[in-house]
Amino acid sequence: MHPGSVGRLGLVVHPVRDTVEEARVVERWAHEHGKEVVGLRTDATRLPPTVTRVGVEEFAATVDAVVSLGGDGTMLGALRLVASSKVPVLGVNLGHLGFLVELEPSELPAALERISAGDFTVEPHLSLRTELHTGDERREAVAFNDIALARTPGRGTVTAALSVADQRIGYLRCDAIVLATPTGSTAYSYAAGGPVVSPGADALLVTPVAPMSGIGRPIVLGVDEPVRLELLEKSGPPVVEVDGIAAGELPPGSVIEVHAERDAGHVIRLDAGSHGRRARVKLSLLDLPLLPEEMLELVPKELRRSETTRLR
Repeated sequence: MHPGSVGRLGLVVHPVRDTVEEARVVERWAHEHGKEVVGLRTDATRLPPTVTRVGVEEFAATVDAVVSLGGDGTMLGALRLVASSKVPVLGVNLGHLGFLVELEPSELPAALERISAGDFTVEPHLSLRTELHTGDERREAVAFNDIALARTPGRGTVTAALSVADQRIGYLRCDAIVLATPTGSTAYSYAAGGPVVSPGADALLVTPVAPMSGIGRPIVLGVDEPVRLELLEKSGPPVVEVDGIAAGELPPGSVIEVHAERDAGHVIRLDAGSHGRRARVKLSLLDLPLLPEEMLELVPKELRRSETTRLR
């Protein structure tokens, strides 16, 4: 992105959390610099009244950069919105332990100046482009973390035949099947015992959750190896989750085809080294047996932050 090329700034906000104060920071900066800020019509109640509301298609086609206000979930939603145009996205952390988001709200004004000046790097992220086939019906989905087929309680385990690059590998019978990107390796797949994969690696993970028979270990594949899952007739009807968002049930006989796409998402990094160090610390915190508020008790009182609610 060339300096000064940001004319229209997109704003994506957390679906529940109050983000108006942070959104006003973005809007004020844009007004002072002659930029336009647009948001989605569906987010209207969480945006300042001066932000232009547009539909999804116009948003994706016309913004030059996106600011995501929330956590990793909000950031993933922003990346999905602009996956076709590959617009760079800046994440501002209003959530808990975010791995994608980089900034705290207080750092936002300075970050916007740097983005306007073109003073940043872009971290490419791989996506999973997925086709869901049920009879004559065909749906598509894009995920930057993972695609999961999760068991519907009381309706049987997920049983699917796995093929990789048109070669039958075996079958899985488990509570869920997670197909994850390197970015998503620290999410659902990690919780199910999958490996941590560097964001810079070209890989696709297939991780069974609570396997009962068939393939019982995570599989690491190359990005040029398309994956096909066919739900066997004895399978329960799993719920499809795209980056953790439910996208409906699939009946037995359905086919899921997944192709990894390099460089599908562009994440703005202002200090990649610092972000990497913080991400490693956050990853280590996931395995601690203490809740965040319990960890706070280990910190000397004089060093505790006043805004302890951010840890909750």
